[in-house]
Amino acid sequence: MQFLTNTNFDIIGKRRYAFVFSATLILAGIISLIIHGGPALSIDFRGGQIAEVHVTPAIGTSEARSALEAAGIAVDQVQRFGSPEELLIYMGDESDKVVEEDHPTVQGALAAAFPGSEVELRREERVGPKIGNELREAALNAIVVSLLLIVLYISLRFVFQFGIAAVAALVHDVLITLGVFSLMGKEMSLVVLAAFLTIIGYSLNDTIVVFDRIRENMGMRRKESYESVVNKSINETLSRTIITSITTLFTAFILFLTGGAVIHDFAFALVMGVLVGTYSSIFVASPVLIAWYHWRTSGQKRLRSAKV
Repeated sequence: MQFLTNTNFDIIGKRRYAFVFSATLILAGIISLIIHGGPALSIDFRGGQIAEVHVTPAIGTSEARSALEAAGIAVDQVQRFGSPEELLIYMGDESDKVVEEDHPTVQGALAAAFPGSEVELRREERVGPKIGNELREAALNAIVVSLLLIVLYISLRFVFQFGIAAVAALVHDVLITLGVFSLMGKEMSLVVLAAFLTIIGYSLNDTIVVFDRIRENMGMRRKESYESVVNKSINETLSRTIITSITTLFTAFILFLTGGAVIHDFAFALVMGVLVGTYSSIFVASPVLIAWYHWRTSGQKRLRSAKV
């Protein structure tokens, strides 16, 4: 299946507008991260305790928080989780006392405060601060190592500058998606980290398809300019890029709508990643490749002039 055949869009000619657009999105995300003191980390990374309770009939989050604090349970946050009856309660490291026999549990405190409601504990998780720090370091190491291996792989398959351009596009995708998460107040968890790594893989695959066509056309169109060859290669792969993106986006969006609260953030990250990854494979990776080419050739010209 193909559409947009024989296109000749001046994508490379509009690369400066794309750079400004990307820089604006990244800057907005960075400002949000600075204001919020970094990404909002889930219990997976910061440690603490989380409890999911089902209360029938539903009670307000502020009422639940007041009842828990009155019972001596330190609460960081209380929020809805899916249905109005579902509450997700976050507690810090000091909340370890809620599991001791001589202190009320979350379920017991809510049941005592709201005798007319039926309180059911659906889930309870606890992560120590040491484990949280280890998971945070492991997550950062996973992203850094994956980017380094990507540079190595693309350098072996193509050339070094292709690897740099691909990683620049991947960093672009991660920064924008992370910025959107910060702007929307969403938490970073292990599940979201898995989505980020999936985004990296998806965007890389799309970029490699374009780079492969660029390499082929470089050998067949030696008399054309570098910009012309790159622009032609993007147009030749545009149909494949859009079809792949639409089908993947459709699946991720359906998962976002119907997958439930447990994987809501994961699906949201995938939707954002597909959109941003498709954009970067067209408007970021190849233009960065051209910028590298001009920087390298200008450096070679200066070196030859110095020798003369």
